[in-house]
Amino acid sequence: MMIKSPIIHHESHITSHISPFLIQLVYPLTTKLIFPFFFKEITIIGKENVPKNGGLIIAPTHRSRWDALIVPYATGKLVSGRNPHFMVSANEMKGIQGWFIRSLGGFPVNTDKPGLDSLRHSFDLLCQEEMVVIFPEGNIFRTDEVQLLKRGVAKIALEVEITNPEVEVKILPVSIKYSQPIPSRGCSVTVTLGECLKVREYQGKSTRENSLILTADLTKSLQKIHEN
Repeated sequence: MMIKSPIIHHESHITSHISPFLIQLVYPLTTKLIFPFFFKEITIIGKENVPKNGGLIIAPTHRSRWDALIVPYATGKLVSGRNPHFMVSANEMKGIQGWFIRSLGGFPVNTDKPGLDSLRHSFDLLCQEEMVVIFPEGNIFRTDEVQLLKRGVAKIALEVEITNPEVEVKILPVSIKYSQPIPSRGCSVTVTLGECLKVREYQGKSTRENSLILTADLTKSLQKIHEN
């Protein structure tokens, strides 16, 4: 008997919209004013690893609230020609930062106990061959080591692959390293984009086993680019 997935069979009440008008304002404001004012240098390595089409989960390390602005700069319109949507901690979507995140397609998630609405919306976006940013560590950590990853990224990716194999969903590991544990004005940041994991290669076992293997491989990929 096939077990119905709660993700697939749950109707999401969360939506995310990327306004072309706002994007045209936000990108120049961020790249030409905010970033130069705050950061001494931003280095991006591996831009060629960002797919320009197909469903893509961008899986970055999480070290600062700045990550929500750094990720689209390193992987979005200027690099891939696409604008990513975001699964972002509800706690981080406040004030001016929250305004920027929402303008870039952010939608809230409870990182301690992700609701089905957030998971379903991510599933729907990937089935539409969009880019979705999910921080697999969950919360912000001020360490140099990759933390224990949550299995949500792998579970959503595998659900898409099972139900919509033509999407050929991929996972892009991303390392974000700041020159200071808590970024302050004048610090530098290095973003390293690793090689994509192809979700279609994680088949043949149970969904749980596949998700464990995929999560382990994502951990190794992040460790390779972040801890060296």
